[in-house]
Amino acid sequence: MIIDLRSDTVTKPTKGMLDAMMQAKVGDDVFSEDPTVIILEERLANMFGKDRALFFPSGTMANQTAIKLHTNPGEQVICDKYAHIYNYESGGASFNSGVSCRLLDGNQGMFTANQVLEAINPDAFYYSQTSLVEIENTTNKGGGACWNFNEILKIKEVCKSNNLGFHLDGARLWNALVAKNESTKQYGDVFDTISVCLSKGLGCPIGSVLIGDEDIMKNAIRVRKIFGGNMRQVGYLAAAGLYALDNHMERLNDDHTKAKQIGEVLSNLSYIKTVEPVETNIVIFELHEGVNEKEFVQKLQENNILIISMGSNILRMVTHLDYTNTMHEKVLEILTSLKF
Repeated sequence: MIIDLRSDTVTKPTKGMLDAMMQAKVGDDVFSEDPTVIILEERLANMFGKDRALFFPSGTMANQTAIKLHTNPGEQVICDKYAHIYNYESGGASFNSGVSCRLLDGNQGMFTANQVLEAINPDAFYYSQTSLVEIENTTNKGGGACWNFNEILKIKEVCKSNNLGFHLDGARLWNALVAKNESTKQYGDVFDTISVCLSKGLGCPIGSVLIGDEDIMKNAIRVRKIFGGNMRQVGYLAAAGLYALDNHMERLNDDHTKAKQIGEVLSNLSYIKTVEPVETNIVIFELHEGVNEKEFVQKLQENNILIISMGSNILRMVTHLDYTNTMHEKVLEILTSLKF
């Protein structure tokens, strides 16, 4: 039995999801003729109170399309130093859109409205023009932390006052909604564009969706085509998303509970230096200086437990749909039995 805690992207479709996929009605989505894709896009647009939604093969492509829609080459995006669009999208912001990132030194990947205000470049021709603010909820490198919605509202006011776009990388927004008891409409009211991932906490094999109002989304399908993201009978994948929205949302609480229990056990172990606060399904922790990171990962691997290293003795575990109670008991047992 392999226990894979490297990411919540490692899940396999459940039997119910596979059945839904196999029964999907499909058509050619490049001609806007796939009925299941249309249903998924309309459902997500309505959930967030937006005009349009567009299905993408990946969250990176959805985010990169949003950046392209909001900016012109030479402009600047304000985001956190931990932001996925800066750290984990292969330099796509500069490669695809010709923009730079103004990095804020936030707390667990989250910053304040005042920091945004201070980061906006002066309106002079020799400065890069600030055009977009981007946030990530939950924060990946911040350990699955959830934003305070009141701070998001304050940032929105800064964006409105300074004519800036506001994009949400909501790859794990579903986790935040469940953990904070918030609604999709709340977020739809605030953000100009929102990307949501179906293949992380919701357990789909593929898929993200970009959501926004008509004025910003009218060129999204053209940008997706430029990026090579237009697909044909993709309704089989859209059906997985519809099934996940119906069946896999509330169970995210189970992932959060397991992650918090892992965090509690780790915080009491002698070989652990610190554990980031655990709010959702990500556990980030640091080993004491005397513990070899590679040796630690290897010992877990010898017990069929896979985790990910983030460098500098910092490691990550992510709970998910395929992480069972039996697996959970074994992980806690192994962690408490390790000696260094």
